[in-house]
Amino acid sequence: METSKVSVRHLRRMTDDTGLLEHALGLLPRRKEGYTTDDNARALWTCVEWMKLSPDMAGEWLELADTYLAFLLWMQREDGSFHNNVAYDRRLEQEEPSDDCFGRTVWAAACAWLGLADDDRRMAAESLLIRSAQQVENLKYPRGWAYTLAAYSAILRDPLRQPVQGSRPDIEQRLQLRERVEWLEKKLLEQYKRHAAQGWRWFESSMTYGNGVLPWSLFLSYQVTGSEEARQAARESLDMLRKVMTSPEGRVRPVGNEAWASADHTSQWDQQPLEVMKLALACREAYLVEWKNEDADMVKRCREWFHGSNDCSVRIADIHEGSCCDGLTRSGPNRNRGAESTLSYLLTEAFYNETILLGREREAQVYSR
Repeated sequence: METSKVSVRHLRRMTDDTGLLEHALGLLPRRKEGYTTDDNARALWTCVEWMKLSPDMAGEWLELADTYLAFLLWMQREDGSFHNNVAYDRRLEQEEPSDDCFGRTVWAAACAWLGLADDDRRMAAESLLIRSAQQVENLKYPRGWAYTLAAYSAILRDPLRQPVQGSRPDIEQRLQLRERVEWLEKKLLEQYKRHAAQGWRWFESSMTYGNGVLPWSLFLSYQVTGSEEARQAARESLDMLRKVMTSPEGRVRPVGNEAWASADHTSQWDQQPLEVMKLALACREAYLVEWKNEDADMVKRCREWFHGSNDCSVRIADIHEGSCCDGLTRSGPNRNRGAESTLSYLLTEAFYNETILLGREREAQVYSR
């Protein structure tokens, strides 16, 4: 497998001095739809991933990352939680707090804290992490647990990374990293045991959205806790997800959002790029832990979904623009190219490249023995 490149053209088009706009009509941003913290968190994550993979474009990615990181700082409330929906005129829209938004933003902050080179930017990510910590025990739903578990596990997995202010033991204590990793891992495992059954190895009675983050987070926490129960649940649930998201022809087929999936039914339409990205994310992490070739192959197939190996046999990613259609419907692709779908494509390309590099490192280690 050969590594790939991506363009930042569409991401720039969708970004203004406030942040990343949520929706597009075709290629053009729909400003009246405003912004979300969800998308700006994903965008920051995307920038950090591609800064590592594409040093020749690091300056462009870093410039965008500044905007997204500033947006997240703006959206953090005094109690450490995050507001999500913002109008184009910068008014905060009415909403209920979202565990998903919280966890996704904590994950993006952890990525920035671990991945950015200079402390003047890492200081902002560190502030997000420290102020948000007081809200962790208030999380009620699995995807919020999963993102936060992944964030805290990733920080613990890199013990040499030092904080901007204070010592490493100081920040571990302020975030209560080890205690919360164990607590969040336990919450997800309890959720899994409540719902998993023969023929349905999953965390809920149905597969809905963002499914891949659940096994992904347990593969990450396993690298910190060493819990075989966590690794086994991660493997069983990922295998279940792979099975549900594979068509009879062997192509990736995302769980459709018309009626989702259960033990006796899987909806084919509409298919969202986000689901493919989350599957690639989980398989990349599984490959890092267990080095199974089928996980690396699934990452490759997830990438191929964007380039035409899908139920419509149509390319939905534009490699020259760095954009992606908003999904696949019975009648073909949704030609709008909003933030979530575009970021899902860019992240999947990053995971594909990282999987290739992991495989090469693994081969080099084996041959050097």
